[in-house]
Amino acid sequence: MPVFAEIYERIKLATSSRTQVELAEVLDIRQSSISDAKRRNSVPGDWYMKLFEKYGLNPDWLKQGVGPMYLRTEQGYMPQDAPASLAESAAHYGDALAKNSVCTEYDMHCAYSDKKPRPELTPAGKISLPLSLSREGLLVLRMRGANMSPLILPGAHLGVDTLDNNVVSGQIYALFAPNEGLMLRRVFLNGEQDGYLLRSESPDFPEISLTPDLLVKRLLGKVVWILQEL
Repeated sequence: MPVFAEIYERIKLATSSRTQVELAEVLDIRQSSISDAKRRNSVPGDWYMKLFEKYGLNPDWLKQGVGPMYLRTEQGYMPQDAPASLAESAAHYGDALAKNSVCTEYDMHCAYSDKKPRPELTPAGKISLPLSLSREGLLVLRMRGANMSPLILPGAHLGVDTLDNNVVSGQIYALFAPNEGLMLRRVFLNGEQDGYLLRSESPDFPEISLTPDLLVKRLLGKVVWILQEL
């Protein structure tokens, strides 16, 4: 991702700005100035100063995703001026796994048909993830429906490894379904070992049977993590 795009996404995340118009109001600049910065692939230095003065945002975090998000809070400057018991070691922020990245999150609803190519998914928003949760082939989804309740609740954030298509009985996978789009199910080899059974966590949803060929066609990947409020 270009440098400007990464910083731009962090600025929007920190200021809850959804559009260029909203961000221009936050920075007290013209919207055309944002378009110019995007074209040059460079963030003007005065943006960092304005964001620090207005929100206490850490320029290093904005530029590289490293360090605390805020340097100044209502209690003063953090973490340098914090009490020793609350101070964080700067070494932690140099760890690659302590860094984060802003990812696109996708809606699970789409018009799927076994007779057509897989449809494009619709972006549902952005989410900031620690690199420890990122991997090659990761797709982030927002849970739709209650068939996996109470384990996975509606609105949960899901990490799907699209490169993990080796089915292990009992694990949770994301699959395409006609007239529904993406769905989550636990996948099991059936008793005859010639097909698969798809089961929800909730008993209110029926079991689904799939042939091996159809499972391969519909399988998107394995669910590797879940983020949700309890």
